[in-house]
Amino acid sequence: MNNHADMEHAMKTPARLALLLSAVSIASAVTPVFSQDKLRMGLSSVSGLHSAVWVAEQKGLFRKHGIDAEVIVTGQGGTAGISALLANDIQIVASAGDVLVAAALRGGDTVMVAGVVNKGLQRLVTKPEIKTPAELKGKRVGVTRIGAVSHSVLLMMLQRWKMSVNDVQVLQLGSSPNMLASLDKGGVEGAVLTIPSMFVAEDRGYRVLLDMADTDIYYLHTMIATTRPYIRSHRDKVSRFLRGYVEGIAFVKQNKKESLDIVKKKLRIGPEQERNLERSLDLLIHKYYENVPYPSLRGVETVLGFVEKDNPKAKTADPRAFVDESLLREIDQSGLVKKLYER
Repeated sequence: MNNHADMEHAMKTPARLALLLSAVSIASAVTPVFSQDKLRMGLSSVSGLHSAVWVAEQKGLFRKHGIDAEVIVTGQGGTAGISALLANDIQIVASAGDVLVAAALRGGDTVMVAGVVNKGLQRLVTKPEIKTPAELKGKRVGVTRIGAVSHSVLLMMLQRWKMSVNDVQVLQLGSSPNMLASLDKGGVEGAVLTIPSMFVAEDRGYRVLLDMADTDIYYLHTMIATTRPYIRSHRDKVSRFLRGYVEGIAFVKQNKKESLDIVKKKLRIGPEQERNLERSLDLLIHKYYENVPYPSLRGVETVLGFVEKDNPKAKTADPRAFVDESLLREIDQSGLVKKLYER
């Protein structure tokens, strides 16, 4: 008998075919469909603000586009993240827009490619008896510190009301919880609060005199940035990261409960904090997260106006020099975003 013929016959038997198919299945299971490019992203804080990032990471939306994203927390108000970005220790950073603009004005080749929150995430909360901006004149208003975001936001609010900083007494109180405590004790009549303290203040009966989300004031609260050299050498990689991020935004908007569970675990939120986390997520979904999160040029103009007193270069700077919208524009024109919201 021909041994070769016998072998061919044996391979045709159902048992051998099943074994062969099983081996192929196992090989397919351990071999990824797409090769994964590693990329490190730095966040300035552990915050619900970054829900779309946490969700994209946990749901495999970055990996879907061939990106093995490692998300780390750099801390130190964003300055450590910028330093890590410029040293290429991380390739993407989420940071306050004013920090990114200041870094670029100093010669750092940073560029904003997407907006997380293009407006201020603050509310001016006052004693219930203060019902109009005019009634705020002469009153004490708390901010974290002079020159900080809360102070800048207060100045923008006063400007909107055609008032000046001299119309109120500005007190530096260090943090939102400190401002809330001062409101309770009568140390201030108003305070510029952010999440979750502003929710706590509302629950205690304080009045929201102005919510930045309801204004046409754009201020780069939190942006996503990289460097121009990195885009030049890894444009496709950055584009695929942004595709995953855009899908993360869509998932959060369309699957609030599951997104809340993911973020709750990531932030290690206890039962007593769940309500405020849900309110934060609702705020992001309905007032801040944009389907195509372009960085705001109006926001850059606002930031330049505030930093020009410390850096004369800001007076003549072109806002377009600080952003690169082309990556998101290509993603938008590809039809991806339209498909995400047709579901």
